[in-house]
Amino acid sequence: MHEVTEIRIKYPNKIPVRAARRRTSPPLSRTKFLVSQDLPLAQFAVTLRSRLCLASSQTLYLLVNNRGLPNMTVTMQELYRDNKDEDGFLYLTYASQEMFGGLLPPQPPSNPDLAPSQASLGIL
Repeated sequence: MHEVTEIRIKYPNKIPVRAARRRTSPPLSRTKFLVSQDLPLAQFAVTLRSRLCLASSQTLYLLVNNRGLPNMTVTMQELYRDNKDEDGFLYLTYASQEMFGGLLPPQPPSNPDLAPSQASLGIL
């Protein structure tokens, strides 16, 4: 609590955020952030996503206080006001997941008679 008080005095326009991961997600190099009050949560998610180096087939989920999925259009100030912890930090949990499944090479059909012809696929 003392740490957050010092941060808020020194940086009154910043929100102290701690990011924790779910077991299946890659770790971040740092877990504490000072975020601008007027930053939309969606933009903070973009920052996290770029630091995590997620593949384009992976989606990023954010949970507030390890409970609910917040509206991505809210500002960090609104989220902080409604969800800050007793110690003064806003706790966000992130999770990543394959969005469309893994990318597997195409498999030839087991029965060649069932294979689509190039004409039926529009390939001439």
